[in-house]
Amino acid sequence: MLFSLIVPCYNEEGGVVPLFEAIHSTFGGQDFDYEIVFVNDGSTDGTLRSLRQLAAENPGVARAISFSRNFGKESALLAGLKHAKGDILCFIDADLQHPPETALEMLNKLRADEDLSCVCAIQTERSESRLTRLFKNGFYRLINALSDVNFVSGASDFRVFRRQIADALLSMTEYYRFSKGLFSWVGFKTEYYPYRATPRHSGETKWSFVGLLRYAIDGIFSFTAVPLRVAMFAGLVTSLLSVVYLLVVVVQKLFFSIDVPGYATIVTLILFFGGAQLFFIGIVGEYLARVFTQTKHRPPYIIQETINIQAEGEEA
Repeated sequence: MLFSLIVPCYNEEGGVVPLFEAIHSTFGGQDFDYEIVFVNDGSTDGTLRSLRQLAAENPGVARAISFSRNFGKESALLAGLKHAKGDILCFIDADLQHPPETALEMLNKLRADEDLSCVCAIQTERSESRLTRLFKNGFYRLINALSDVNFVSGASDFRVFRRQIADALLSMTEYYRFSKGLFSWVGFKTEYYPYRATPRHSGETKWSFVGLLRYAIDGIFSFTAVPLRVAMFAGLVTSLLSVVYLLVVVVQKLFFSIDVPGYATIVTLILFFGGAQLFFIGIVGEYLARVFTQTKHRPPYIIQETINIQAEGEEA
């Protein structure tokens, strides 16, 4: 059996070597082979230099892919999936917040149950601000209410899964990828494994609040068309209300000699409905922008360099 650990890296110069050592210490004495596929996502520090050195010193274990620029974590995970050769695979971060010991525990759980296809780590405790926790919990409630796919709150990208799931993920060629949703969409039996994230070994988190918000919006637009239906329903209700209001105004004028409300009312209504129209046009625009990007068929990433990566079609 070959076990592949896929490690996306963005400005993790101080973390890749300690991570390699921790993985080697954990998996070096096991009864199976393993490989580590590092994906350098356009780092601007010395990450690539560290990966070259690791790969040169450990050619049978360490492999690396380097992008031409930063394409995002989802693209890095996709590239790792395409180039990893393992029968069982694992997504793990480069900052050592995902302990390799926990990955081994999840792997053992997966191997012990032939019917189990994926073991997903879920955080029991989070060292986050109250605002961030509130935002994340609200996101999961919202997307579960809108989508037919079930999203488990707290589930992370830290997963151990079989090749069958990897092949299913690779069969989906969408440009905007949201891994948490894709894993839920493909199905397969999944067990959630509680763990506690350790502090970062070095550097700072790459996820700002704005970045998390953008990521959440991508998830919503990728897995539900409910916002479009809401826009349609709101337009229908507004039209019905306007007809009712028109009848009220006519009755007031003809039978009670009540003047039609004047300037302030008209301006308020125009501003309100103008803003609502722009909002819903923006929702439609988000979906159209994704269709436009998808139809251009641009690759989700561009590889500048590979190290110890077996070329497609080449014999092992």
